[in-house]
Amino acid sequence: MSTDHSFLCEAIAEAEQGFAEGGVPIGAVLVEEGRVVARGHNRRVQQGDPIAHGEMDCLRQAGRRASYRGTTLYTTLSPCMMCAGTIVQFKIPRVVIGENRSFGGNEEFLRARGVEVLVLDDPRCLELMLRFQREKPAVWAEDIAE
Repeated sequence: MSTDHSFLCEAIAEAEQGFAEGGVPIGAVLVEEGRVVARGHNRRVQQGDPIAHGEMDCLRQAGRRASYRGTTLYTTLSPCMMCAGTIVQFKIPRVVIGENRSFGGNEEFLRARGVEVLVLDDPRCLELMLRFQREKPAVWAEDIAE
C-alpha cells in the first residue's frame, strides 16, 4: 500500500467516527514529514457549527503554525469552496482526495493556485458518502447549502 493510501486510511477512520457520531462522514488528516500532525472530521451536526467541515476541524486541531509548507492534507471528499479557500490561504502545497464522485469539489480552483491535487477514487470513501446521502438527505443538503 502506498504512503498516500495509508494516510487516506487515517482520514477514512475520522470519517467513520463522524458517521458513528451521527454527523457527516468526511474526515481529514494533515501530514508533515511522514507523520500525522492533526486529524479531524466534519462536526457540523455534533457541534451545531456551520463551518466545522472535516478539513476545517483538522486544521483547527493543528493549532497555530508558522507555515504549512511541506504538509499534505488528506481528505475523504473533494473540498468545498470554503475548505479549498482555506487550503490556498494557508499555502498547503498538496491535497490528496479520497473521492470526488459523490460531490464535485474545487480541484481546478486549487490547481489553478499551485496546489498539487491527487484524487485516489477510493471506493470506501464513495460507499460511505453514498450511504450517508441515502440515509440522511436533509443533513447532506444542509451541509452543501442546498
